[in-house]
Amino acid sequence: MRKIVTICGSLRFIHKIQEMAEILELENGWVVLTPIPHTLDKELADQEKALLGDIHKAKIDLSDAIFVVNVDGYLGEAVREEIAYAKDKGKEIYFLEE
Repeated sequence: MRKIVTICGSLRFIHKIQEMAEILELENGWVVLTPIPHTLDKELADQEKALLGDIHKAKIDLSDAIFVVNVDGYLGEAVREEIAYAKDKGKEIYFLEE
């Protein structure tokens, strides 16, 4: 059975998130779930932002672990909340940078 991992990280680092997803799949054989960058030509409403946050937590629920893309040590508030959520659920936690 393959390990399922959700990537958590600021979408300002979306290219690094995509790079790490590819590396984790090719080198580790993991199934990787990633956040979806906002590409719609409109500002997201608070309700839509909350929905995407809930969906990301559902991805964490489905996963064995999370992989935190913390470029230059950066952890935004949402990522800190995702780490706490994963810890509370007993998930393994990996960091790009220690």
